[in-house]
Amino acid sequence: MTPASPILLSDIGNVLVAFDFTVAARRCAERCPHPTEQLFHRLDDIKGPYENGEMDDKTFVHEAIKALDFEGSEEEFKTIWCEIFTENTAMKATLQRVAGRVPMYLLSNTSGLHKDYLLSNFEIFRNFQSGVYSYSAKCSKPHESIFRVTIEELGLDPATTFFVDDLPANIATAQAMGFQAHCYQMDQHEAFEAALSSWLQSFAISL
Repeated sequence: MTPASPILLSDIGNVLVAFDFTVAARRCAERCPHPTEQLFHRLDDIKGPYENGEMDDKTFVHEAIKALDFEGSEEEFKTIWCEIFTENTAMKATLQRVAGRVPMYLLSNTSGLHKDYLLSNFEIFRNFQSGVYSYSAKCSKPHESIFRVTIEELGLDPATTFFVDDLPANIATAQAMGFQAHCYQMDQHEAFEAALSSWLQSFAISL
């Protein structure tokens, strides 16, 4: 009997790309009256609601500029806010080896600004058909609700879906819902490759 078709479902941050908000904080500090180390704590009250879709991009940018006393323009702030990512070249190489043979989707706690920037600027995202994002789903990992939305919107069968994420809490929820899941660490990429290869072999697919 032919095995069911596998699906790869991936987180974004610290899996497909690394991110460093301190880069943005240092750049913002050049246009703000507050110390670098304090800057983004001033956004704690709005960052979570923004990523959960409780405010749109324009409102977030306006509120962030006000909270930081940022002296630049909205466009300058958006550029600084988005230019914090570095592509994971090891992951890019691995995914290119299965691209076209295994459908790939994204599941990420992220904002509209970051999602649009990432998909427009990094080649690694060309491997993915579509995705579910916290800002549009109005819910976020590690809660089961966003996994249920993902299953429904993408038509996934957890039993044949390999989920990769860097946070243990997200992995735990995925496993409880029946996904095959791997907790990814960038300095242990070989472990991910081994887990992915073993899983793909059960579908008669070689990495």
